[in-house]
Amino acid sequence: MSRREQLGQIFRFALVGGVNTGTFFGIYLLLHPWMPYFAAYSLAFVLAMVGSFFMNTYFTYRTRPTWKKFFLFPLTNVTNYVIQSAGLYALVTWAGMDTRIAPLVAAIVAIPFTFLLSRKILVPGAARAAEPEHAHDGPSRV
Repeated sequence: MSRREQLGQIFRFALVGGVNTGTFFGIYLLLHPWMPYFAAYSLAFVLAMVGSFFMNTYFTYRTRPTWKKFFLFPLTNVTNYVIQSAGLYALVTWAGMDTRIAPLVAAIVAIPFTFLLSRKILVPGAARAAEPEHAHDGPSRV
């Protein structure tokens, strides 16, 4: 994959991430008055993740969605969820941040991890394609 193609993916990922973050945050704000903040956060996260899967397969990585990818995609987001959840807890509990703003800040911190993990799942061979050419210059196996 050329550097230009990689930059295109990163740009499209950022656009999808902006839409997804807005969707997540909108759902969270709608649910927040009706349930505890962490329950609202978790439900909004799951709903936005489904939308993120389809936006990333069709637009970011331009690959075909499959049931296998759909079921693997949430597994990659476990790391994202853990990072965001820990961040949310720390921001609210230790930093005293408003529960309406803290999820947005925690989501921003998790962006680089989400890009790398989703690319690995949604684009077969992406990890190998990102390696430098000389990484494969060792002895060949027949």
